[in-house]
Amino acid sequence: RAVGVFDEVCYTGTGVAKTVAHGLGAVPELMIVKSRSNAETWAVYSVDGGATKYLSLNSTNGFTTLGWWNNTTPTAAVFSLGAYSETNGTAFTYVAYLFATKAGISKVGTYTGNGSSLTLNMGFTTGARFFLCKRTDSTGDWYVFDTTRGIIAGNDGHLSLNTIAAEVTTDDSVDPDTSGLIVNQLAATNINVNAATYIYLAFA
Repeated sequence: RAVGVFDEVCYTGTGVAKTVAHGLGAVPELMIVKSRSNAETWAVYSVDGGATKYLSLNSTNGFTTLGWWNNTTPTAAVFSLGAYSETNGTAFTYVAYLFATKAGISKVGTYTGNGSSLTLNMGFTTGARFFLCKRTDSTGDWYVFDTTRGIIAGNDGHLSLNTIAAEVTTDDSVDPDTSGLIVNQLAATNINVNAATYIYLAFA
């Protein structure tokens, strides 16, 4: 946990609309919720899609409209849940991971692809060490890059959270930049398709 950056909350569902208190110390911009007691999808809230839409960490689908978040924007104190088993089933237990932007430390952001190479200025001074991105207007993997495995001016290792596939190390989809990161358009990942929209989570 880090105030204004990350918080973890465990709760029990009720099967009716409810709110859950959190200690993030900021309004959550990205939330990942998973039932611990039942086989349910990984539910994802993004400020970019708003409270009427969701993504699934185990799916390539873009934004889908449904009331998992009770059509209510989270606040700095609580987040809201509709009566759906993915986020609020009766007596189901859940874990929620909450993220927000904190200057120089973390960035929850969006970008629109330009079809070639695009610098994402995240307000960092030494570049991004962790980068998770997902296309939201169409299908696309949840790609993860980090400097331990390599964010370099060359091929970069990446994983896809929605698959069981091994690490891929044969494409140069990202490059380092002191302000954040550069995303390149390659068919291998399609993380910079012209006019496509994406969300991302990054840490300095």
